[in-house]
Amino acid sequence: MKRLLLTLALLAAAGLSGCTSRTSGVADANAAPATTGGSAKGDFGPPQGEPIHAVLTPPPRVPPPVNRNHPAKVVVELEVIEKEMPISEGVTYTFWTFGGTVPGSFIRVRQGDTVEFHLKNAPDSKMPHNIDLHGVTGPGGGAASSFTAPGHASQFTFKALNQGIYVYHCATAPVGMHVANGMYGLILVEPPEGLPKVDHEYYVMQGDFYTAGKYREKGHQPFDMEKAIDEHPTYVLFNGAEGALTGDKSLAAKTGETVRLFVGNGGPNLVSSFHVIGEIFDRVQPEGGTHPQENVQTTLIPAGGAAIVEFHLEVPGSYVMVDHSIFRAFNKGALAILKVDGPENKEIYSGKEVDSVYLGDRAEPNLKAVSTAAKAHAAGTLTRDEQIAAGKQLFTGTCSVCHQANGEGLEGVFPPLAKSDYFARDPKRIVDAMLHGVSGKVTVNGVEYHSVMPPMNQLTDDEVANIATFVLNSWGNPGGQVTKEQASASRAENPAATQAEH
Repeated sequence: MKRLLLTLALLAAAGLSGCTSRTSGVADANAAPATTGGSAKGDFGPPQGEPIHAVLTPPPRVPPPVNRNHPAKVVVELEVIEKEMPISEGVTYTFWTFGGTVPGSFIRVRQGDTVEFHLKNAPDSKMPHNIDLHGVTGPGGGAASSFTAPGHASQFTFKALNQGIYVYHCATAPVGMHVANGMYGLILVEPPEGLPKVDHEYYVMQGDFYTAGKYREKGHQPFDMEKAIDEHPTYVLFNGAEGALTGDKSLAAKTGETVRLFVGNGGPNLVSSFHVIGEIFDRVQPEGGTHPQENVQTTLIPAGGAAIVEFHLEVPGSYVMVDHSIFRAFNKGALAILKVDGPENKEIYSGKEVDSVYLGDRAEPNLKAVSTAAKAHAAGTLTRDEQIAAGKQLFTGTCSVCHQANGEGLEGVFPPLAKSDYFARDPKRIVDAMLHGVSGKVTVNGVEYHSVMPPMNQLTDDEVANIATFVLNSWGNPGGQVTKEQASASRAENPAATQAEH
């Protein structure tokens, strides 16, 4: 009996100790979060001081750290805007956005803050919208409280109980369509002590997009619901557009600095295998959770999830960020660049990579010439010079690795495009080679080659026409002009040419 009473007393004391710990976490605004789990660990009592209006930033920018030692009332004002924007060079899409960008504005608060959220829906919107924040504790994450018709505004309040990096998105039916049109973003709930200081913080978010036209098909492209349901995206992109973080829009840092990336995945369907070519993540918080991993090569980010990755930069160069489901990077657009300046460190790495090998056409500062040619074609004013300029930029990524930037090819392996008698005899061959491939023995400029040219029919008809026109007018070739219609006619001759011969 005495042993039973002693056991009960110990259990009671343990229970009281647990209650005391949790209660003190609520009462003391500066107390460290409890480690026993449960959302009460982030409740540090009522807000202190005057309300603060949150600084919201468009991607890839991140608001400054909170730098507070107490909870506050934070007012967040966000507007839904439906707008037409480029999704690729010469391709536009009607995005539905939080704050006018894809992803939406970055929100940054402190654990324990009380957030007063104001959601507006622009008067010219065609659809009602709402917001579901994964950092909200409560049914729907705020969705039921924020349903907002065009020209109206909604307001609700929540307490940010859990630290971490969280996705927010629209949850108005059909939910998948709203998310697929770009309605997602990130909210960071800082721990009370803040995050460790780094040199740069950037905001990167992946999404998959479903257009009626094929990849890079020019003009305005509508949303394709059937592709979305079948989970067959046309584009997989960082920050809502192909090239949003490449060329003159690349992220920047210097050797000796540490970079922190807040990486989200809006989905709506695909899981991201996030990787930076040439770097190893020193620290990763998978899914934004509390316990980090170290020395990570590639991290999985689920649809509707996010991660925090950090790495220190030792050597300069162009670091390519990809979804390592690799066809998404090089054939659907999931590619971004971090350009690092600084002195070489040959003890660590012997030299820089050739940018064009990894970056393709994104090695160019921009693809303005491609957009110019697309607009001119739509207006019926396309000139040969505009095609040549666009074709030169596209050639860099599609053809230059094998045929070289000067068109000389590789001796004994890939035939030259420069001063090519093969094309001079029949200029149509260049279009057919791109769309149908070439296998078996061919003789170019008196030299026999026996290699394989796989069909490049992932290219659109206007891209084929522009590349062919560039080649015909470069390196001593006879000149000429190939039209989009000629490329289309060649494609129709063998529409099933999809396989490379091995």
